[in-house]
Amino acid sequence: MPLYVFLGHDGPKSAELRPVHRPAHLAGLEPLDRDGRVRFAGPMIGDAGAPVGSVIVFEAADLDEARAIAARDAYVTEGVFERYDVRETKQVFPKAD
Repeated sequence: MPLYVFLGHDGPKSAELRPVHRPAHLAGLEPLDRDGRVRFAGPMIGDAGAPVGSVIVFEAADLDEARAIAARDAYVTEGVFERYDVRETKQVFPKAD
C-alpha cells in the first residue's frame, strides 16, 4: 500500500485547542494504528520546545483515501491546524526488504 505524509501546521489557538481535542485526534488514528498502517506519528516541535504541528506517515489505498483520513482528523475539524497538506511519498530508507 502506498505511503502518505500528513503535515498539520498549528494555528494561533492551537495551544489551547490541542489538549481539548487530543483524545479525539488519537481515537481517529487508532483504527489505522491497529491495522498496522501508521508508520510514524508525532508532534513537530518548535524552537521553544512546544508543538507547532504534527507529522503522520501512514498507508492508504490511494490519495483520495489519505486526504479523507486527514480531513476528518479532529485537529483539522476543530481548528487546531491552521493548514495541512497530504502527499504521497516513497520510502527510500530504511531500505525495504
